[in-house]
Amino acid sequence: MGIVVPFSWSFWGAVVEHAELQAAALRRLGHDVRLIMGNDPPGQFTRILHPRVGRHGTPPPEVIPIGRSVIVPANGSLPNIILSPRSILRIRRVLARERFDLLHLHEPMTPTPCIAALAFWDGPTVATHHASGELGWMRLATPVWGFLEERVDRRLAVSEQARISAQRWLPGEYEIVPNGVLIPEGVEPGGREHQVIFVGRQEQRKGLQVLLRAWPEIRRRTGARLRVAGADPLAVRLLLTRLRVPDDGIDVLGFLSQDDLTAELATAKALVSPALGGESFGMVLTRAFACATPVVASDITGYRDVMTPETSVPVPPDDPAALAEAVCALVDDEPRRLALGTAARAHAIAHYSWDDLARRLELIYEAVAGVPSRSVAA
Repeated sequence: MGIVVPFSWSFWGAVVEHAELQAAALRRLGHDVRLIMGNDPPGQFTRILHPRVGRHGTPPPEVIPIGRSVIVPANGSLPNIILSPRSILRIRRVLARERFDLLHLHEPMTPTPCIAALAFWDGPTVATHHASGELGWMRLATPVWGFLEERVDRRLAVSEQARISAQRWLPGEYEIVPNGVLIPEGVEPGGREHQVIFVGRQEQRKGLQVLLRAWPEIRRRTGARLRVAGADPLAVRLLLTRLRVPDDGIDVLGFLSQDDLTAELATAKALVSPALGGESFGMVLTRAFACATPVVASDITGYRDVMTPETSVPVPPDDPAALAEAVCALVDDEPRRLALGTAARAHAIAHYSWDDLARRLELIYEAVAGVPSRSVAA
């Protein structure tokens, strides 16, 4: 089967991570899976166009690259979307060559890979909607190519917020299949380094600026270190300068591999995620849960579907004083922190294990393809 993603493999993002983990889980069940997405190989021109830190190596064999990406502001984020006209012809050639039994599209209304796949493909199709919010760009997309959504046999959404957002423009039935998460072996909530971690790109809606304003107080009261992962180091340094916040106790890590991110989460006392909004699903929160790491996060739509009183500490968004108080209280109360971490891991295993979600997808594929699920692999 083929999984189509309209973003670049070279740059970290929730949809790319979701698709990669989905493919890996399906392979463990015996399926032959190919990922069709963009790739921005190393090179001076590419680095000028894409200043953010990312993966600049060679994609693994299961990834079929179909073009370079451009940064397109969308929903308060800066995703790397494949808009090259050449990608349309490449998609057509890939579909003819690979002869998939089924396609699974992520963000199916996003050009060009998903739109081209819907135009050229006439086989069983499943689509997952990830984004939440107004999705104002769909005002243009719906009358121009929205009719292609009728070719989707089964519509999925990663959360209730993503379902509501998609239904606003594309009415119909949606099934919620949440983002899965890696469940690492052997992690425990105890024995952690005296540090907390932020994970996310340096985008306004991720709220790093709120955490940095709170940091001097957190550092003064706890003596902990802050590990900043996923954000462009230069952008973080510039933000610190603009906010006039000293970098005392702050380690800027940049982009991390899956294994390195797991190691960071598994050694931190808490994940701090002060996002301001626009989140359809708290994927970074569930990633911390899987590592037995409790969360201090904004009480916002999208995160509320993931956070529970047993796993997380909610705080008002854009409130540095409240954030500092919550982080300090958690770091200073080890028994409470251990209890939250233990419950967080149990919650991730029960609700977000990719092995369980892959079996759910098998049943969906079987219903769509009309054949036993083991034979949908191409």
